[in-house]
Amino acid sequence: MTTAVSAVLGVDVGTASTKGVLVALDGTILRSAVREHEVERPAPGHVEMDAEIWWEEFVSIARELTAGDEARVTAVGVSGMGPCVLLTDEHGTPVRPAILYGVDSRAEEQIHRITNVLGREEILAHCGALLTSQSAGPKIAWVAEHEPAAYARTRRLFMPSSFLAFRLTGQYVLDHISASQAPPLYCLRRQDWHTDWSEHIAPGLELPALRWAGEAAGTVSAEITAQVPGLPTGIPVISGTIDAWAEAVSVGATRPGDLMLMYGTTTFLVATTDEPVASRTLWPTSGVAEGTYHLAGGMAASGAITGWLRDLTGEADFTALVAEAEASPPGANGLVMLPYFAGERSPVSDPSARGVVAGLTLSHTRGDLYRAALEAAAHGVRHHLETLDAAGLPVGRAIAVGGGARHDLWPQIVSDVTGLTQHIPRSTVGASYGGARLAAQLAHGTDTSTWNPSDHRVVPDPAHRARYDELYRLYRELYPATRDITHALARLQQG
Repeated sequence: MTTAVSAVLGVDVGTASTKGVLVALDGTILRSAVREHEVERPAPGHVEMDAEIWWEEFVSIARELTAGDEARVTAVGVSGMGPCVLLTDEHGTPVRPAILYGVDSRAEEQIHRITNVLGREEILAHCGALLTSQSAGPKIAWVAEHEPAAYARTRRLFMPSSFLAFRLTGQYVLDHISASQAPPLYCLRRQDWHTDWSEHIAPGLELPALRWAGEAAGTVSAEITAQVPGLPTGIPVISGTIDAWAEAVSVGATRPGDLMLMYGTTTFLVATTDEPVASRTLWPTSGVAEGTYHLAGGMAASGAITGWLRDLTGEADFTALVAEAEASPPGANGLVMLPYFAGERSPVSDPSARGVVAGLTLSHTRGDLYRAALEAAAHGVRHHLETLDAAGLPVGRAIAVGGGARHDLWPQIVSDVTGLTQHIPRSTVGASYGGARLAAQLAHGTDTSTWNPSDHRVVPDPAHRARYDELYRLYRELYPATRDITHALARLQQG
């Protein structure tokens, strides 16, 4: 009879799917599972999701991955997209669907009003960042103003990771990274809730206890074991965090000077530092662990554009599209694309920005368009890197992660556009693996430094630098040149 190995479970709730992994304590992935879902867009600029789906998919994945007796789960890691605003009553029952992160731009009026009341420079001094569509605080204010009946029932604030942790343990906690993304409720300077501002923005809201991402939220309750027999009562559950920061953990990009570059539905960057850094265009946060901080940025759409192109052209196979893009030369035969198909989050904070494809002719192919989309994301990464450098955070080591890093074409384009050398890890599973890694450290004190070594490097090709320098200059000029037109079109789209 085979002895069951000790393992940890990691589950991540993403924008398009929930992913889970069962991982042995040496970092080997024993099993994995995915549940796809869709967000809802009930109005222009509104992006929501029923939080019960998060829990239903967690239970489904946990049952699948823990079936059988070859592994014994000893801890649970959780993470999820964010920052989201899930408001619940005192029992943790949602009062409305969760409002998603910066892709939801409904709270522009609240952003301006709160900024005027509290003061732009005061907000920057306390929170390290200005209020944008990425900020959770104004979205809470939006609910209070537009849905007073729902807000009257509101007592608690959750994000996907903390909601899973609450359902598993009964404990109401939120990690420091997620709280950092809820300005002006959280003071980055003190790494604590800003209670005066919180009461002004969200009166009557009971704020959760703060934890570091890898700290225990609590332990699995007997009620959960009855639902998922493979999760023993009493095993620890980490507090968890937002998916992009869990992605950084998945590849060990958590030391000062490290940069995690996530290739996914959106492109996301997380730079680690040992000092808090304020920024007017990026998102400063507390760190995964005490004593570290991050400066992050994210594009509203990147991989989502390639999915749109696939659906638009009726091509079911991404492999065929990648091959067509590889056949297109650097510069996509003279195309420049602005990837602002869902507005933009950083470093251009503009919910009314729109996508632009410049240079189109009748001779351009689908492969040219696909390559232009990948290059647009690469230009966006270069813009972020220049912003990080201006903030005093030059990149020491860059590690790629996410579905787009499984094939070298997109990372190679990014390296060619930016001059950045990227380490590609053995596993690009992502946030669920990062949650599992934190769970192993919590439950066993496991040294996870060998869990996900670099598989190879992607090095910039100097032959393409001059062409991409020229195209990047045009990319940066295209947004201000078309901004008034795209804003007018955005107003028409919004009725």
